[in-house]
Amino acid sequence: MNSKEVAQLFDLPIDTIRYYERVGVIPPVQRDKNGYRNYTKKDLNWIFLAKSLRKAGLSIESLIEFATLAQSKDNVRGAQKQILEDQLVEIETKLEEMNRVRDLLRYKIDTFDDHVAKFNAGELRDDEVEELWTMKHFKI
Repeated sequence: MNSKEVAQLFDLPIDTIRYYERVGVIPPVQRDKNGYRNYTKKDLNWIFLAKSLRKAGLSIESLIEFATLAQSKDNVRGAQKQILEDQLVEIETKLEEMNRVRDLLRYKIDTFDDHVAKFNAGELRDDEVEELWTMKHFKI
């Protein structure tokens, strides 16, 4: 598969794919006799992994470390796995945080009209509102 096809497949600019290869985010791609990149399934997996992990927040430096470890002749599989495990923990933490904020937004939307009506009717004053920060399901 050529660079243009890969770029279309993963919706990435060709320059990004070449950058990933140049800095070591993905291992070097084999070239044909004319010097054109010829992407294999293995290369496509690397690009897909790099794009996915970048979207999830993994740094370029961590991706380079992961790819470098993959090309090492030493037994570094444990180190590679640790990079992935660390990223999973980070993502799970972010997801928990996002879920709490989502729940807060749902609560605010669900109670918005009622709160406004009570304020407008004089049934609720500023010092009588709930303390969102103390509600156990909203603690951040």
